[in-house]
Amino acid sequence: MTTNHPEKKLPLDYKTDRHVHTSFCGHATGEMEEYVLAAIEQNLDGLVFLEHMEEEISAAHCTWLSEDDFDLFFKEGRRLQEKYRGRIEIGLGVECGYNPAAAQQLLSRLKSRQWAEIGISCHFVKMKDSKEHLNLFSRKKESVEKMALYEREEILTLYFESLLEAVQTLPGTILCHLDAAMRFLPDIHPTHNQMDRIEHLLDRVKEQGMALELNTSGMTIRGEQFPARTILEMAVSRKIPLVLGSDSHRPKTVGAHFNTMKNLIASMHLP
Repeated sequence: MTTNHPEKKLPLDYKTDRHVHTSFCGHATGEMEEYVLAAIEQNLDGLVFLEHMEEEISAAHCTWLSEDDFDLFFKEGRRLQEKYRGRIEIGLGVECGYNPAAAQQLLSRLKSRQWAEIGISCHFVKMKDSKEHLNLFSRKKESVEKMALYEREEILTLYFESLLEAVQTLPGTILCHLDAAMRFLPDIHPTHNQMDRIEHLLDRVKEQGMALELNTSGMTIRGEQFPARTILEMAVSRKIPLVLGSDSHRPKTVGAHFNTMKNLIASMHLP
């Protein structure tokens, strides 16, 4: 695992969960070691902690790590790497939520550490008439109500444009949960009228040597992984590598639905 756009080969690695969180982020439960033990119980060979980084986000709740938090995260992670050496490979990574207004700050923070993986995402967007950022990934009632005040296509356009800029600006290795924005709004198809933007985004992902995450948290949220099969097929046609991530916020969901993904990938006739 490396930060320099690794060559991720197909077939898909079903023995490594490349996206888990911990109590460090403030909206997950469980200590780092609990996730490691859960991964070992699931007979995984590898686990990547992909903890949240955000910059200059105005929101009611902080759901990301400070630099002091990341110091503790790395200290504990290195202890676990040594303790479980030979049993499981543990990667210490980051899920960087992109904020166009703080691109240089994010870039500086990313360059200050050695990351096993750099996941790129966009959890928050700023609407023109709003003082606070909208949290596009929150299931909380107040967040869903705030999103519902705006045109969905307007929000999604801003979301995909932010991801496109992020992929071209930050040294990412994985694009996370591509079509998961606004996932808790009722009756929404996140990619409606956005396929051209997604195709353009995937082209840039390919150019940057990044992988696309097959995020299994979607199975419990909408009965389908993030991104949807149509988008996965677009990625495969471009020979973009896929990686598996559970996006676990509880130890018991580490590696969840990985076997289901085997059937999906088999039906897509990947090499």
